[in-house]
Amino acid sequence: MKGKIVLITGSTDGIGKHTATELIRMGAEVITHGRNKHRGKETAELMGKYSGNGVPEYVNADLSSLSRVKSLAATIHSKYDHIDVLINNAGIFSREQTFTPDGIETTFAVNHLAHFSLSLQLLPLLLKSEQGRIITVSSMVHKNSPRISFDDLQEINSYMDYSAYALSKLANVLFSVELAQKLHDTNVTSNSLHPGVINTKLLKAGFGLSGDPVEEGSQTSVYLASADIVSDISGKYFVNSREVEASPYAYNPGLRKNLWKLSEELCELKFTDFM
Repeated sequence: MKGKIVLITGSTDGIGKHTATELIRMGAEVITHGRNKHRGKETAELMGKYSGNGVPEYVNADLSSLSRVKSLAATIHSKYDHIDVLINNAGIFSREQTFTPDGIETTFAVNHLAHFSLSLQLLPLLLKSEQGRIITVSSMVHKNSPRISFDDLQEINSYMDYSAYALSKLANVLFSVELAQKLHDTNVTSNSLHPGVINTKLLKAGFGLSGDPVEEGSQTSVYLASADIVSDISGKYFVNSREVEASPYAYNPGLRKNLWKLSEELCELKFTDFM
């Protein structure tokens, strides 16, 4: 990973923080991200002790705001002429139904739309990499999404916390596969993963559980970011650094395209504008 530039969303805590630390140890130039500026800068300084390049860059953005996501993308464009890896890692679990300043259900906005928007806007930089990689952290719970209804995709009228989270994680996989299809003749790959049942704040707050150490939760992200063997693999779903079957929904082209169209409309972006 020496010389590779990697942006990881949600990398000031939990799985994202450990993923960043591991990639820094491997020689990558990591751009860390968080929404708490003080904690983000503090975390970046701590990571600096593992880096031969000094303190990692830290970028601040609240992913619940699509305008802030656009500002984040603009910041990366202003500072870098390319990036090699984008890891869409940030995620939330919300007990209560809330809406973003854009009027979008917050779990769907943060877990899916923010990363949809960021990935598209950073495509020009990834396309300049010798081999760009987009990695989206989903979850095994995407297979438990009870339904996907485009009449009420945000579950505005039927909110259940677990259902909303599972649906957002299903959206991660659908997005990742569809993006891979759209990038099939380029140098950029797109894959998704389940990190494991990991001892994070999200797991505790959302499910009241403890899990495996964060060190284990970062392994598949690090593998997909760094392993030569997956450099030509795209549109796949990984668990424990191995390709496995995703939800049957992931292999439904109509469903993927409907989600893509809605995501473009909500984000006010067009994939073709970034190619």
